[in-house]
Amino acid sequence: MSPAVVPIHTSPLTNGHSVAKPQTLGFGTKAIHVGSEANEATGAVIPPISLSTTYKQNGIGIHKGFEYSRSGNPNRNAFEETLAALESGGAYGIAFASGSATTATVLQSLGPGAHIVSVNDVYGGTFRYMTRVASENQGLETTFLDLENADDDTIEGVIKANTKLIWIESPTNPTLRLIDIERIAGVAHQHPSNPLVLVDNTFLSPFYSSPLLKGADIVLHSLTKYVNGHSDVVMGALILPPHHAALTEKLRFLQNATGAVPSAYDSWLAQRGAKTLHLRMKAHGLNALAIAKHLTSSPYVKEVIYPGLSTHPRNELAYRSLSPHARKFVDELPLEADGSFPYGGMISFRIRGGVPEADKFLSSLKLFTLAESLGGVESLAEHPALMTHGSIPPKERELLGIGDDLIRLSVGVEEVDDLIRDIDSALQNSSA
Repeated sequence: MSPAVVPIHTSPLTNGHSVAKPQTLGFGTKAIHVGSEANEATGAVIPPISLSTTYKQNGIGIHKGFEYSRSGNPNRNAFEETLAALESGGAYGIAFASGSATTATVLQSLGPGAHIVSVNDVYGGTFRYMTRVASENQGLETTFLDLENADDDTIEGVIKANTKLIWIESPTNPTLRLIDIERIAGVAHQHPSNPLVLVDNTFLSPFYSSPLLKGADIVLHSLTKYVNGHSDVVMGALILPPHHAALTEKLRFLQNATGAVPSAYDSWLAQRGAKTLHLRMKAHGLNALAIAKHLTSSPYVKEVIYPGLSTHPRNELAYRSLSPHARKFVDELPLEADGSFPYGGMISFRIRGGVPEADKFLSSLKLFTLAESLGGVESLAEHPALMTHGSIPPKERELLGIGDDLIRLSVGVEEVDDLIRDIDSALQNSSA
């Protein structure tokens, strides 16, 4: 059965999800309260975990809003409500078993023989699905384009009659290139083909960026990263605005039909993690800014890539792209002497040397853990060319700037002085 999309004030809840509550509360207040109302049966302040796979019917088709847990579960529904509220401009949230399952569902929804335009340094797993799965199984054609630097005429020129989607990451992974979402959305929606615009907002989270307010049609998150924030859940999500109820229904049908749904326990954990998203993102950003500034003075570093630095070529766009709540946070901070500001917790930098030096640096870290993924409270470090982006052919990696000297840091919320000392010691060891 395909779940219906209904307003959240409808009672009881249905297997389909709900329209988000009015966006009148502050970000942190919504994170804590929306979708986490006290349990009506017991008064429990924290929603209980509902592990049941099936639900009693008092007659054929007469039930309390749930039939089978793949189609709808109280914990997943509640978390989807939270997600829709946190992504400014959002009305519908759809949670999936992983970020990759989320990507697959979106591309499946385009049908056979579709064409899409994607940012050229898209996440390696997304690149793999586009080029090795969707291309073979549904005839998807993908044009990879430098959306950071392409002018309007170039973008219009690659959109075809069957172009269904433009796929954006901003900042990109791992080179942190910034794309003007509002400009791209304007070009797309004025074109006769009117492709949808999707933004993977994983790197900035709903706290720092609000793509739906910039004209995007769909926002995608790997919830595994910042939204959950504790490196103990694998999950993904889509958030859509009010005018995309029909598209939401189609995507939710696929969610149910393919069964790519998160468990009740994972939904409960991720909702708990989201309650502190605003606090964690502020700490991630402040720590990352301090480390980025420190790295710029290191003799062992060739280049630091952090859009919040005033020296970054797209720093002005970074500031314009801030969500309303992030801009309020940034504007209320003591003014940095050089105009830099927190812009998420991701930093990339180029170490002097190549793979040997990068390996020595990564192996010498004590507080940063050498591991893939990002967005947890703990700090992580990795080598994109040989780890997260290993599926991209070497020549293409080189063109994208993903060289052997590139290192990506996911800056956690530890004490920043300890993190800086850890980095300094590892950098010294890298040249020994």
